Amino acid sequence: MHRNRRWNTRSHTQQTGRRGALPPAVFAVAAATLAVVTTEMLPVGLLTSLGTGLGTSDGTAGLTVTLPGLVAALAAPLLPVAVRRADRRLVLCALMVLLAVANALSALAPGFGVLLAARALVGVCIGGVWAVAAGLAGRLVREDGVGRATALVFSGIAVASVAGVPTGTLLGELAGWRWAFAAMGAFSLAVAGLLALLLPPLPARGAVGLGEVAGLLRVPRVRAGLLVVVALVTGHFAAYTYVRPALERVPDIGAGLISVLLLVYGIAGIAGNFLGGAAAARDPRRTLLVISAALGGTVLLTAALGGARAPAAAALLVLWGLAYGGVSVGAQNWLMAAAPTRQEAASALFAGVFNAAIALGALLGGRAADRYGVPGALWLGGALALLGTVAVMTAGRGTAGPGSAEPGPAGGERNEGVERVSP
Repeated sequence: MHRNRRWNTRSHTQQTGRRGALPPAVFAVAAATLAVVTTEMLPVGLLTSLGTGLGTSDGTAGLTVTLPGLVAALAAPLLPVAVRRADRRLVLCALMVLLAVANALSALAPGFGVLLAARALVGVCIGGVWAVAAGLAGRLVREDGVGRATALVFSGIAVASVAGVPTGTLLGELAGWRWAFAAMGAFSLAVAGLLALLLPPLPARGAVGLGEVAGLLRVPRVRAGLLVVVALVTGHFAAYTYVRPALERVPDIGAGLISVLLLVYGIAGIAGNFLGGAAAARDPRRTLLVISAALGGTVLLTAALGGARAPAAAALLVLWGLAYGGVSVGAQNWLMAAAPTRQEAASALFAGVFNAAIALGALLGGRAADRYGVPGALWLGGALALLGTVAVMTAGRGTAGPGSAEPGPAGGERNEGVERVSP
């Protein structure tokens, strides 16, 4: 009892802090998402040099993005079940240490098979971190700050495009792709230290079971949101995995300018994350409708104007970044509104589907790139993203109502005794 009171006091102090300011713990969690997303996407900026160094084609090298997504899709719903009542602070720290080991193994990989094994470990870290971190905002801040804190946690995705992929690309060009993975290993260890220092104890709030996660699929609004995620994320990664080879086809763009353009894309993604998060907190459906139409249209224009000059390519990358930057936080708001009493279970399901879509997108893009060239991957990605518009339009309005309540463990509604999170 005394220990519980001590934790509650520390948790309360962590949450209240200075009014209007987010506590350092939220920034530490955002650093963790930055680390896993940067590691996941690092091969995108190194695709050409990685393939050359290990003697593989661009399509085969794309498996370094596909495999982590597949493993993460399995790890996301399974890891919360496996760790059950373990303190979530310790879980996050352990996952970041494992991420450092995986990056070190990638840097030292003597062949493509060893690299793929290391990337499988990365997948475990990705799925685990997102399953735990995506819904932590409600435990770290006041209710009126949950929306901003959630956007900050998800900003790790967009910041990875600014501080992660372009930096890794530049480092790979200067010192070789192995040093890019080594640097991410060191960064992951640093983030593990930050999490241990800044996070309060986070005891599990009830053991999450597979039945609880699967039961959310019976909620119509949850199913609709997941369909939107599949369409948008699959389409995006079918195209974005091959964005560097696509930019290399544009006249007047050299290796240095490609890094700059990826930086521009990432900055736009950060803006899209916070703009999309603010809009989705008010109306997730309308926000995702705009995002899906903009993302699909932009990717298709990129494919159609493949031979355009650098200014046109830059403009399209800005629009692409703005649109995709709001996907993850917009979808998270949708699912939190659809399942407000199942925070960790919904986050685990969302992370699993999201990463499965990443793997599917990279795989389909790779097959299209090998058969039809890089433009084929772009056309496929744009068409898939536009399907997200259809999924949003066919989803019913509102976040609750008859037939949309969350099922409890035995199939009934569960509305009591669980913290509600306001998106």
